[in-house]
Amino acid sequence: MDETQIWWLIPLIISLLIGVICPATGSLLITQRRILLANLMAHSVLPGLVIALAIGIDPTIGGLISGLLGALIAERLNQRFKGREESSMNTVLAGFTALGVLLVPLLQTRVDLETILFGDLLAANSSDLTRTLIATAAIIFLLVTRYQDLVFIGVDPDGAQAAKRPVTQIRFIAIVITALVIISAITAVGIILVIALLCAPVLMHIDKSTSLKQLILKSSATGLALTSGGMMLAIAVDLPPGPVIGSLCMIMLILKRI
Repeated sequence: MDETQIWWLIPLIISLLIGVICPATGSLLITQRRILLANLMAHSVLPGLVIALAIGIDPTIGGLISGLLGALIAERLNQRFKGREESSMNTVLAGFTALGVLLVPLLQTRVDLETILFGDLLAANSSDLTRTLIATAAIIFLLVTRYQDLVFIGVDPDGAQAAKRPVTQIRFIAIVITALVIISAITAVGIILVIALLCAPVLMHIDKSTSLKQLILKSSATGLALTSGGMMLAIAVDLPPGPVIGSLCMIMLILKRI
């Protein structure tokens, strides 16, 4: 089959995978009350992406390092400003975003900021698909190997620590996987809108889910519907998929409360 006739295949596969792994990751972060960290990391990857593009290496490497650095700085500041964690984390978020924007002219890099910020799913290629598959494998591996510990940490983090569960190790692995998921989702929805896919499907089901497994499955199914439906709608009305998907997330939550 002519490649021009299946141009939509890679974007479709990526959108389906992102629709599953973002809500699955969001389920872990929300139950552990760490979703703000994901929003911070989504913005923290920007400087790393710009530097990676400037020196000609895989953007995944730069984005991963930058995202982890942002998370580390935020965690350190949280220890310094106890009780004011949201303020310090939002400051780091704004600082990394500003740094990323400044690096574009400073490094004279050809970077499409609009694509990074809001995504360009229809321009996805095989490299984007590979990143998404790696992120998918990583989150599945974490859920399969550490499910009971993830439940324990979500319900009673202090109890998990007292029971000598590897809380710090699991949280670090979760942070790395969150960074991978965010980087893989940039193609679909961008670093600004990815937080909607991490949160909205989870919020739809968290009140009526009786287990973490049930929450992940329900949220992933909703995310799958949002991304696939958003992509098809975007193609039909000739609009960018990322903002369409982000808007659908908000509309879905509004309709749930009406």
